[in-house]
Parts: sequence; structure tokens; C-alpha cells
Amino acid sequence: MDFKYIEQLLERYWQCETSLEEEAQLRTFFTEEDVPEHLSRYKDLFVYQQLQQEEHLGADFDARVLAEIEAPVVKARRMTLAARFMPLFKAAAAVAVVLSLGNVMQHSFFADVREVAAADTIGKQISAPSVALSGDRAVTHEKQILDSLHRVSKEKENRQ
Repeated sequence: MDFKYIEQLLERYWQCETSLEEEAQLRTFFTEEDVPEHLSRYKDLFVYQQLQQEEHLGADFDARVLAEIEAPVVKARRMTLAARFMPLFKAAAAVAVVLSLGNVMQHSFFADVREVAAADTIGKQISAPSVALSGDRAVTHEKQILDSLHRVSKEKENRQ
């Protein structure tokens, strides 16, 4: 073949002006072994096109693609009102358990302390008023009861 003719065909090929027969001539030229050095850079393109024309997808290609595309139909299920509020019920139950455990733990920690009358909202201990008035010495619960009983008995004696 004349290399000038092949170069002209390549120019027309890049401008998209070749016919199918001329493109077939280019493919057969580049599949040969003796391709000139200045045209060898185009050889891979035409050999690749020839290899791709020989490769086919297969008979089951359409079935495989359709199986991948078609998603199973998902039916909507009805949810009752109780099912919708179930996460809220679970959260409320968890909060109730935590609060009740905290309350039980607080009472178990202060069960042996008899001077504690109540706890304020911050959680600090409030001692009985008699302890606060007595200064530094601690007054036990039993002593407070005995003092109040003595006062009541003295008042009764004074009335009589």
C-alpha cells in the first residue's frame, strides 16, 4: 500500500469524512506487522477497535441487566398510633428508671445520717433547725425528741 494514501485516509478519518470501506482499509493496514514508524502511534487505536468488534455481550445480557434494574416492590405498611409512639414510651420509661434509681440511691446514701431533715433542689443537705442553732456540737435525733418530751412534761406540770 502507498503510505501517502494511508496518511490521506487518516486525515479524512480525523475529520469524520471516511466511509465504512475506507475505515476497514485503515484497520487492515494497522493490523499488519510492517507499519511505518511515523504511523505506529495510531496502531493501538485501530487494533483496539478490531478487538472490540469481535467481543460480544452474550445472550443473557438483557436478562441480567433487567434483573439488576427491576427493584422489588415494597409495600407500605400501616402503623398504629401505639407503634408510632413506641420510641417515646421507651424514652419515658428510661427517664423514669434513671430518676427512680437516683432517688433510691440518694435515700440509701443518707439513711444512716439522722440529722438530715430534707434535701433541697440542688441536692445539698439541709440539717434540722436545732442542729443549726446549737452551734458546732452535733445534736442527735433522739436527744431532740427527749428535749421536746421534757418540755411537754414540764408544761403539763406547770399547769397542774
